Amino acid sequence: MAKVTQVTLTPGRIADLRCESGQAFLWDAKVPGLGVRVTSSGKKAFIVQGRLGRDTIRLTIKDTGAITLDTARAEAQRILLQIGQGIDPREAKRKRIETQKAEREARKVEEARQEAAKVLVGEAWKNYLEDRSPFWGKRHHLDHIRLAQTGMEKAKRGGGTLKPGPLAPLMHLQLSDLSSERIESWLEKECAARPTQTRLAFGSLKTFLGWCAEHPVYQQVVPTTPLLTRKVRSLLPHKKAKSDYLQREQLAGWIAAVRQIGNLTISTYLQCLLLIGARREELATLEWSGVDFTWKSITIHDKVEGLRIIPLTPYVEALLRRLPRKNKWVFASNKSASGRITEPRIAHNKALVIAGIDDLTLHGLRRSYASLAEWVELPLGVVAQIMGHKPSATAERHYKRRPLDLLRQWAERYEAWLLEQAGIEAPQRQEPGEVLRLVASR
Repeated sequence: MAKVTQVTLTPGRIADLRCESGQAFLWDAKVPGLGVRVTSSGKKAFIVQGRLGRDTIRLTIKDTGAITLDTARAEAQRILLQIGQGIDPREAKRKRIETQKAEREARKVEEARQEAAKVLVGEAWKNYLEDRSPFWGKRHHLDHIRLAQTGMEKAKRGGGTLKPGPLAPLMHLQLSDLSSERIESWLEKECAARPTQTRLAFGSLKTFLGWCAEHPVYQQVVPTTPLLTRKVRSLLPHKKAKSDYLQREQLAGWIAAVRQIGNLTISTYLQCLLLIGARREELATLEWSGVDFTWKSITIHDKVEGLRIIPLTPYVEALLRRLPRKNKWVFASNKSASGRITEPRIAHNKALVIAGIDDLTLHGLRRSYASLAEWVELPLGVVAQIMGHKPSATAERHYKRRPLDLLRQWAERYEAWLLEQAGIEAPQRQEPGEVLRLVASR
């Protein structure tokens, strides 16, 4: 049992206090309830003890070397006063620690907010692109870069400098300054000069601010006011659905003009866009390893399903066989850093002038495939599967999976009709695997 002694504590008595085993106590007669505890290791600490109801409460104040005796007496009196008022000092200490912790966290948040307030929109935009680019395609990422480009960069073609992007005027602002009024002012100016691009830029800006609102730092300063104010709605140009596509009577002129393009790769690429209905980048990234001339199939990197396999029709096969194999890309280019074609629109626009056709985009050729397919009554499910569209009905989504041979039947019918409209003789059809069977029979 611990030895209990009550005396008037002095620094000398505290220094002389010893304990051979366990622990010993020396209680202060001047402030009853204050004591010094010493262990066999020689460690000494001021303690305070009192009764709260039927319970005895003992708390450690601090080591004797950390505070003076007078300070320990004052702290003991404070704690004993709490106990006398029916307050548990342990609970009071816990609340005090929690309050101090909350105050520290609040200071950290405020410091982070002040730092974030200094962040420029351009810096946050750069971090946004780095964070989201793994989930985007290369084209989508490049579009975001162009939206915010300052215009000081040197153009790769034609000399001069690039034109500033629609979001460029906002990039030098602090993130906290992106108020509704500032965005309205920006919209008013940009919509007058380039309404369509500004609408696209505004959509990207909304997504960017949504990302900032979830960012651990930027959420402290990103504006919380709604962007779609009444004035913004009045300034934004109405979004119009694209409707450009080739009419049946335009086919002969368009194909004739495209076949006259001096660049064989671009000429073939444009014709294939119409003949197989692929997306622009899907076809541009087609590799020779994805073209099977034996079993008459093309494997395309699909942005929806990952991969899709479509028939290699006779005329498309004939077009591809004419292309030189410069690298792994089917539509290779010596001038492009990537080694494949990246911008066939210039040649296409020239062909449109020759054919007398206005405003037909490369995506309009994909739209043309779906529209012209109705002339040969291609089933909608077949068109969707070849084009890589998501199934739109329950039966298509869960039950129907057409084999390649069935798709080939319809794809060749469409191609034959298209060539007939253009006045081109269709190549002789060769069955898949026929070359292997001929070799094996010899």
